[in-house]
Amino acid sequence: MAEYDYDLFTIGAGSGGVRASRVAAAHGAKVAVAEEYRVGGTCVIRGCVPKKMLVYGSMFAEELAHAGNFGWTIEGTSFDWASLRDFVNRDVDRLEGLYGQTLSNHHVEIVAERATITGPHSVRLASGREVTAKHILIATGAWPATPEFPGVEHCISSNEIFHLEEQPHCLMVVGGGYIAMEFAGIFNALGSEVTVVNRTDRILRSYDEQIVDRMLHIAMGRGIDFRMHSQIKRVDKADDGCLQVDLGGTYPVKVDQVLIATGRSPNTEGLGLEAAGVELGEGGAIKVDEYNRTSCDSIYAVGDVTDRVQLTPVAIREGHAFADTVFGGKPRTIDYSSIPSAVFSQPPLAGVGLTEREARKTYGDVKVYTSDFRPMKNIFSSHPERGLYKMIVEATSEKILGIHMIGPEAPEILQMAAVAVKAGLTKQAFDDTVALHPSMAEELVLLK
Repeated sequence: MAEYDYDLFTIGAGSGGVRASRVAAAHGAKVAVAEEYRVGGTCVIRGCVPKKMLVYGSMFAEELAHAGNFGWTIEGTSFDWASLRDFVNRDVDRLEGLYGQTLSNHHVEIVAERATITGPHSVRLASGREVTAKHILIATGAWPATPEFPGVEHCISSNEIFHLEEQPHCLMVVGGGYIAMEFAGIFNALGSEVTVVNRTDRILRSYDEQIVDRMLHIAMGRGIDFRMHSQIKRVDKADDGCLQVDLGGTYPVKVDQVLIATGRSPNTEGLGLEAAGVELGEGGAIKVDEYNRTSCDSIYAVGDVTDRVQLTPVAIREGHAFADTVFGGKPRTIDYSSIPSAVFSQPPLAGVGLTEREARKTYGDVKVYTSDFRPMKNIFSSHPERGLYKMIVEATSEKILGIHMIGPEAPEILQMAAVAVKAGLTKQAFDDTVALHPSMAEELVLLK
């Protein structure tokens, strides 16, 4: 008889857990994965995928507004939140089914229960069933962090916003990160009055300041009200269902919904990690080594539950590397340098490598090349919005240290530019490349 019930028991069927489980199974391991909510995790069920769909839906407002300049006559347009919401949620259902099918096709057992760790090789399911595994992988992701103030129970997080019964006429978004900026842009485009409350004077702190300043200028021009150096003191629900938000001023701000988007915390509470001596770091994140191993030799962790980079593609790579290392006989690690990322604001921004501030701090002498231009598409719009691309290079060698941009389709363009940064190319490689005209991407080979 086998010493353990499974070779691998994964807790959490998000992007990292699913990839790790199916690859481990492909290597010949007997695998089970426990998921207490829905297969697919944050990204697929209540994160980047449905949010990007909402971005696409909201962009029609801008397109329709200047369709006449393209020669189109469109009459009687209206927006129905329920139609967009339900379409998005139906597609989430479809994707969940595909993720479950992928696991089943690789002979991974799906356990639709909460699982907690009871020892280095043991797990207890919510039903009371005890199972053992040679290796345990924790891939439980992260959860919205909620500040404490009176009336916080009247507020919602990014988990609930996809299921609102009605579109809020007035929405307050609390936070200055990418989740806050993306939902602020979505509902602003859909016609809601949006107020962003941030406790400091900086938003999107990990992105290049010049690019963020451009985004902030554009967002304000589109009507988003930013309240910097502000924090919620309390929220009271009025008899008419509206929320009275006290920001410390003379009069409270009246809104329909308050969205708390102040970051995400590793989802480790109640997992029983102490039973196996799994060490936690700051904020409850699981500490792991370069091979995703925790302080307990038989337990590993990948994705947002760790103290590394909270991005879906990173979790997927970590899960794959874990499975190859432990079950495939091919030990490998992840390189966390030059990871591209984007904010699907309106317009979107994206960046890879060092920001200008980081580059000057690290290298001292750097050169910065920019292109400040009005995208051709924006000529048809009433908004005089300009795109901005910038490239930071080491002064002597002109090796590219970072590329950052804001403008239509910036994330799509940056993905290929990120290859150049990762490969260690110089600006000369861009200068030697013939421009693809007319396009926005050609600005990357015309930087001055």
